[in-house]
Amino acid sequence: MNSSTVLMQKMVFVAQLASSAVLYVLLGLSVISIGVIIERWWYFRRRRDDFETMSDGLRKLLSKGDLAGARKLLAASPSVEAAIIAEALDWWQEGPDAVEQILVKAVRHRRKKFEGGLLFLGTLGNNAPFIGLFGTVLGIVTAFRELGTAQMGAMGNVMSGIAEALIATAVGILVALPAVIFYNVFQKKGADVEEQAGALGNVVLASMKGGSNSSNGARAKARAEEAAAAQVGDSARAEA
Repeated sequence: MNSSTVLMQKMVFVAQLASSAVLYVLLGLSVISIGVIIERWWYFRRRRDDFETMSDGLRKLLSKGDLAGARKLLAASPSVEAAIIAEALDWWQEGPDAVEQILVKAVRHRRKKFEGGLLFLGTLGNNAPFIGLFGTVLGIVTAFRELGTAQMGAMGNVMSGIAEALIATAVGILVALPAVIFYNVFQKKGADVEEQAGALGNVVLASMKGGSNSSNGARAKARAEEAAAAQVGDSARAEA
């Protein structure tokens, strides 16, 4: 028996062990995937809120300049969007530009939380079929090795081994499907959070700019009235 034959036998033995190990790896990954899916579902469920009601209430409170009421409204909401806007309101006195920058920062800071687990689901969805295919290839290598040494009466065992090897590919696809589906679902929910936070941020910025324009208009009107009064006084003194 030459060295190449010995090496081949060792490789076939490793393939026999690895083909079974692949199924256990896929089983473990599926359990982790289900755990991530449940955790993400619970995360978004706990933070649901009526966006339209919150947006309308925030607009009304800010139009009256009631910052305390706006903060109270946001504090009562469990949503991520409310936390982002509450952080931005702390910079109200600094002006619209500062608030806009804080909105961007707050969304970026919380993105890691509402996108948590998506990297694992996306990676698993893309690669689980290849892991299953790897197990199938190893199983078929083992089956064809047995085919080379089998008697005619043992052909049934060889075909059974090939069928078992193909199961790994089916399991890989089965693990990948829910991972891909829920990856897309949770990615959409994360995009909704950013979009709704941006919409609420626009309400805040519009209220700030509207209030600033009203204040500027009031000041301009007061200055015009003072100038008119001074002109009347000058005319009266000239006539005297």
